Amino acid sequence: MDIISAIATASGVGGVAIIRLSGADSLKIAQKMFTPVGKTSVNDFKPNVMYAGNIDGNGFTDFGMCVYFKAPKSFTGEDTVEFHCHGGVQISRGILKRTLELGARLADRGEFTKRAFVNGKLSLSSAEGMIDMINAESLAALRAGSMLYGEKLTEEIKVIQSELTDILAQIAVDIDYPEEENEDSFENICSKISSLSERLNTLASTYAVGKRIKDGVTVALCGKPNTGKSSILNALLGYDKAIVSSEEGTTRDAVEGEMQIDGVKYNLIDTAGIRSRAGEVESIGIERAKKIISSADIILSVSDGGGKAEIGNCNGAVIEVFNKCDVNSPKEKYDVKISAKTGEGIDKLKKIIAEKAIGETSLEKAYIIEERHFSALQRANAALKSAIANADGLSLDMLSVDLKEAWDSLGEITGETANEQIISTVFAKFCVGK
Repeated sequence: MDIISAIATASGVGGVAIIRLSGADSLKIAQKMFTPVGKTSVNDFKPNVMYAGNIDGNGFTDFGMCVYFKAPKSFTGEDTVEFHCHGGVQISRGILKRTLELGARLADRGEFTKRAFVNGKLSLSSAEGMIDMINAESLAALRAGSMLYGEKLTEEIKVIQSELTDILAQIAVDIDYPEEENEDSFENICSKISSLSERLNTLASTYAVGKRIKDGVTVALCGKPNTGKSSILNALLGYDKAIVSSEEGTTRDAVEGEMQIDGVKYNLIDTAGIRSRAGEVESIGIERAKKIISSADIILSVSDGGGKAEIGNCNGAVIEVFNKCDVNSPKEKYDVKISAKTGEGIDKLKKIIAEKAIGETSLEKAYIIEERHFSALQRANAALKSAIANADGLSLDMLSVDLKEAWDSLGEITGETANEQIISTVFAKFCVGK
């Protein structure tokens, strides 16, 4: 492959910038633009050792470091060189330009990681875990991405693929030697397929929680005007975000804030109080509130003793909250009683929100956090269910068609059977230099 080059650090002024090259002749470019301190020439560099020296930017010289990673023990699996220079914008751009003048070409988005995938250094799902870690906005999302990057999902998929391969091999034996009695009968084969289907179903079922771990949970606060929704928002956030007033209808547009519970991001949205009599501007806010409520993951239906709120159509879990318990007592049953003013019950409310949204999470569990993986699991499971449903009416060789389809669908997750369009879509999510 040709030599690719890019700035691997974020753009802007910083302490250090890194220019990365990958390709068989990367070290030859380093020889032409790096003058090391001491007697060791670039050609004699030991792999994985940092050497100090001058970096030629064709018009200026910067004192920095150079390191050589020898194939195949590098991130990309190819010979790789990195220049570590001072973090000025013009410095890094000048050094990058010099590498291009000496024969490298500018890397595409995610091309270093794509080469790592092509060279068998990581699976496609691991690459997706890497970008999920980079883009994570919460600790839980970072952990989930880390599990994916660490090949946890790939390991589980490969085990299932291996068992599918064993079943296909047994079917092949039964077809070739129908007169012999085999230990694995037709019924046992069907039983194994059913077991694999259940495992895929269990794995796919983690997507609902996995998606919330990755993207965050939307929590809408709704209710009648002046029930303390804005005060609850502020109490949950731990600082004053929304304007609090005794006047009804002061919240006319959605007010948002973010918090984390056990590392999971929650996007809180304080909506306009819903009532039948409202002015034109307030009515617009109420309509927006209804739209937010209909799409929220969690709805906090807030009341202060004047009857429960009417929340209308919603698909999320509803938590009925009684506010102002420091001055009033509820006449009806609520999920939680709080006082946004004193803070009573706020911690309990957070716990209930987390239980409704996520439930118990495990740091050792591989959650499905990518829609692409979820879709592949569904298609694989559909193929297995088709095999089970038609087992009595199909010959063994026809049964194997469904099993191969399931294997191929799982291979799209790891990258074994992914087409170029899927691969390109995955690496297009990366920045240049990664």
